[in-house]
Amino acid sequence: MSEKDLPMGGRRIRIHEVGAWDIGEIIALYRAGGWWDEERDSPKEIPALILGSLSFVVATDSSTGKAVGMGRVISDGVSDGYIQDLVVLPEYRGRGVGSAIVRALITACRRQGIGWLALIAEAGSDRLYSDLGFCVEEGDVPMQYYGDLSHDQG
Repeated sequence: MSEKDLPMGGRRIRIHEVGAWDIGEIIALYRAGGWWDEERDSPKEIPALILGSLSFVVATDSSTGKAVGMGRVISDGVSDGYIQDLVVLPEYRGRGVGSAIVRALITACRRQGIGWLALIAEAGSDRLYSDLGFCVEEGDVPMQYYGDLSHDQG
């Protein structure tokens, strides 16, 4: 586990690169991001989600030890990486926690030799990412599959 401290006013936020974390805390962060579906998502999947990521980063408040943010990179491990699931609890937003998580993810990608890194930003979050060196790729169109994977045959 790699760790870094980030001073935030009277608090210290610790940035951890991890291979496992408390499942309940990760679910709470997914809920804070509006990404947890009680009918679709299972707590049993969290350990595999963390281990299956090239890098999984958790930010904790050192006064409580609780997770206040997270992010991860999914990758082929060779050339390309995608940042996803970046979320910071509302009461910690605007304090640099998200930026610190992204910087830790970028560092992890560089350490692995990943030369191409992308993400899909939520509306209104482009300044966070542009300040960290990301820019809009004109002409690219983000797309999502909405078909039924359970019925599609090769």
